[in-house]
Amino acid sequence: MPIKLPSDLPAFDVLTREGVQVMDEDAAARQDIRPLRIGLLNLMPKKIQTENQFARLIGATPLQIELSLIRMSEHETKNTAADHMESFYRPFTEVRETGEKFDGLIITGAPIEHLDFDEVTYIDELRHVFDWTQSHVHSTFGVCWGGMAMINHFHGIRKHMLPHKAFGCFRHQNLAPASPYLRGFSDDCVIPVSRWTEVRQNEIDAVPALSTLLGSEEVGPCLVEDPNHRALYIFNHFEYDSDTLKQEYDRDLTSGTEIIVPINYYPDDNPALTPQNRWRSHAHLLYGNWISEIYQTTPYDISKIGMETTDWRSPGD
Repeated sequence: MPIKLPSDLPAFDVLTREGVQVMDEDAAARQDIRPLRIGLLNLMPKKIQTENQFARLIGATPLQIELSLIRMSEHETKNTAADHMESFYRPFTEVRETGEKFDGLIITGAPIEHLDFDEVTYIDELRHVFDWTQSHVHSTFGVCWGGMAMINHFHGIRKHMLPHKAFGCFRHQNLAPASPYLRGFSDDCVIPVSRWTEVRQNEIDAVPALSTLLGSEEVGPCLVEDPNHRALYIFNHFEYDSDTLKQEYDRDLTSGTEIIVPINYYPDDNPALTPQNRWRSHAHLLYGNWISEIYQTTPYDISKIGMETTDWRSPGD
């Protein structure tokens, strides 16, 4: 089954050219099926690029997906056209007031790692989002800064500044081969990393309810499961395109920002060569497994989301 997108959303044409099955709203309405409702709370400045990346991953499963784009209510983006935001995004306050529920929600990262959480202008509303997920979302996926903010909110786990930016493609170990989220994973895999902060494994280990599924000796924990809050937190970037790290590297070079060549990214570590994508298959596995788990456990009656028992992997009635 395809992912349902507005036909004039840029991701519609991008994914169609890539061979991802996409359908518009009229075609979706003719199918007698309940699609999985997935929200994307997009905190990244390049909204369209981020839409494409996540739509590509969640649209590659056999299930029909309805993607809803959500933004912070008062925060105005400076990097995406106002008409795009007006046409395709809804503020969180509107989503909350309508009482909508979602089978899944992705909360993206944001380039504000240098700020303490309390210094972020929209942190109060974001914390309200985190609490709202417990009654209105079946499964939440916090990505990079979004995951760090969410794990801090629910468990008090801090983000720590790194002496140098973790930047490149790092090998990660599969620490939980029996996890349904890692079904089909190799014993290790390569994941793009781009951050100035980290969460520390010893602080995660101090919370018995949390389990680290993927981790790296070089850049620490990556994927953490929080079953009590029906959440996953990932601190690195499976969703990145082949050239995303290159774009970041070129941007920093142009601006004069101190930056290293991303580690283990370019062939022979030579920025003159075209980078190779070595994480795409595991990216599709992870997000496909997440969608599969949602499908198997979410209530068929979407109004019952938020009423799940602690054993939320038991299929809903």
